[in-house]
Amino acid sequence: MKLFRVFLSLCLSCWLNLAYASTTTPSPATYEPVRGQAGKDVIWIPTPDGLIEKMLSAANVTDKDKVFDLGAGDGIIAITASRKYGAQSVGIEYNPDMAQFARRKVAEAGLSDKVKIITGDIFQEDFSAATVVTLYLMPHLNLKLRPILLNMKPGTRVVSNTFSMGDWDPDETMSHEHWKAFYWVVPAKIEGAWVMSGMEGGPLRLNISQSFQNIGGTLTRGGKTLSMIGAKLSGDEVKFQFITPDNKVNAFAGRLEGGRLTGKVVTDFMNTPVEIKRP
Repeated sequence: MKLFRVFLSLCLSCWLNLAYASTTTPSPATYEPVRGQAGKDVIWIPTPDGLIEKMLSAANVTDKDKVFDLGAGDGIIAITASRKYGAQSVGIEYNPDMAQFARRKVAEAGLSDKVKIITGDIFQEDFSAATVVTLYLMPHLNLKLRPILLNMKPGTRVVSNTFSMGDWDPDETMSHEHWKAFYWVVPAKIEGAWVMSGMEGGPLRLNISQSFQNIGGTLTRGGKTLSMIGAKLSGDEVKFQFITPDNKVNAFAGRLEGGRLTGKVVTDFMNTPVEIKRP
């Protein structure tokens, strides 16, 4: 009888513990995030719909894009990118409860075939397939991510809610009510020496300087140095002008492909195909 009472007491204790746990820990099906709740490195503040629209519009998201949202939270940016713009979307969220909540929202939106939510660390997961990256992180995390972003394919579009990327100036800034966001296009790496061939008079040697998307430089031929004017770099697209000794304005526009710049030099009514390669 004594053993039976001990056994009954243990069973009752286990049942009470389970009952208490069920009332204090929300199940994945009932979990609801709370504004301002702490995460791994950030607190969760939802991005307002109006700013999401401006961020995705600035990035020109289309159904050809693959959008990765780093620190996906409730999944709303990934969901909006797919629902409104037709993109394939992936959200990466560290908090497993939040990630599961986002998956519920994806299922409720009927977008399980277009939106995937990964439970993971943004510094461990591979998002190199992205054509668009969205984020809402703290400044020090943006700076930690910056080298990874700058090594992505030129032309990849990046949009950050609230926080910038240090001295990497944004290509565009947008605002919604008291919110602000920043937009960049990942630039190609074109700094250094190049040789342009195809122009009358022989090859031109280029020396290009670069700080993120800001470029400049000189062209030389036969001991004469010409300055680049109005040089612009957007992703893998390059434009600049130069004035030859006969006072002709030459405008180059081209694209980096396979380690070389191919395009045309336009002067007066002439279009001259040129190729610019590393020496």
